[in-house]
Amino acid sequence: MANIKSAKKRILVTKKKTMRNRMIKSRAKNAVKKYRRALAEDMSTAEQQLSAASSALDRAVSKGVMHRNTANRTKSRLAKALNKAMAVQQ
Repeated sequence: MANIKSAKKRILVTKKKTMRNRMIKSRAKNAVKKYRRALAEDMSTAEQQLSAASSALDRAVSKGVMHRNTANRTKSRLAKALNKAMAVQQ
């Protein structure tokens, strides 16, 4: 355990920021999971879920939790999966 006052504060601040980052990251992951589930089961809501997932990923990028290229790569793969599923459906 830290003895210096500033070190104690850093521990508290780090814990708080870690919780915030974890919440933002899990929201993005859950949105992607919901989208993948919708893509597999119910194609009618897949487009809406893609939009929600993209929004969650963009929000994570704007908060500095996720790198811009990582989010863009994920969004690209999600859109590609939707296009492929639409093509197979028709």
